[in-house]
Amino acid sequence: MKKILFKGCGTAIVTPFFKDGIDFASYENLLEIQIQEGVDAIIVCGTTGEASTMTLAEKKALIEFTVKVAKNRIPVIAGTGSNNTIDSIALTKFAEEIGVDGVLIVTPYYNKTTQDGLIAHYSEIAKNTDLPIILYNVPSRTGVNILPETCLELSKISNIVAIKEASGNISQVAEISHLCGDNLHIYSGNDDMILPVLSVGGLGVISVLSNIAPNYVHNIIKFFEQGNIPISTELQLKCLDLIKVLFCEVNPIPIKEALNLLGYSFGSPRLPLVPMSDKNREKLFNELKNFKDYLI
Repeated sequence: MKKILFKGCGTAIVTPFFKDGIDFASYENLLEIQIQEGVDAIIVCGTTGEASTMTLAEKKALIEFTVKVAKNRIPVIAGTGSNNTIDSIALTKFAEEIGVDGVLIVTPYYNKTTQDGLIAHYSEIAKNTDLPIILYNVPSRTGVNILPETCLELSKISNIVAIKEASGNISQVAEISHLCGDNLHIYSGNDDMILPVLSVGGLGVISVLSNIAPNYVHNIIKFFEQGNIPISTELQLKCLDLIKVLFCEVNPIPIKEALNLLGYSFGSPRLPLVPMSDKNREKLFNELKNFKDYLI
């Protein structure tokens, strides 16, 4: 069996920005809340953290800051992928040097590639690090899908240990689980599919919702693992309306606004993303009120 980086809820943590840099104080506050509320891992510099509009220096500073604040209390997983294999290797090496527990590496976007290209890309990165690697499959954003057969080939590489599966296709997730077994652990990349992914062998979720409801999302997995499927199902279904609003505009626009509405002063997303529309902000406000007993 491959190394398990974490079971349960990993938060794809939001990054708050000042006009000219990262608001480290607000970020640290949220990070501490996540740890105290029982999340099982932190994923820094992911899609939700707006890594695509951060400078390399900002990414390095935020990854290092996260490791220092976490102090080995929970695993820290850094998003180090890009559409440039050389750059992905360089950031992965940096993350390894400063002590992260693993890396999350997205499929190459824009230039895209073939399935053979995906195998070559990930193989080259894996050769240049001893860190455990989580593949990140999110075809709606990258334009490329890691097929189950490609997952099988990549699972033969010792330090490629897991996949964040955000294709939204549960049949594909089931096929990956069937082909790869314990050689490639699976995390749901969609908050509305935590329970379905667990049911076909997944270990947990890399979550957006857990930024504002960390213990709640953790408990969906906890109750499933304890065999209490009815409670796990109830929790999954109860949060679907909130999840729908959290993705009514491009992530992380709504989750950042949710943090603002809850009093955490996380500011606006960076361009080209813009603040949430007034109409959708009102919907979000109402759903947060409905879900208030479970929020940070």
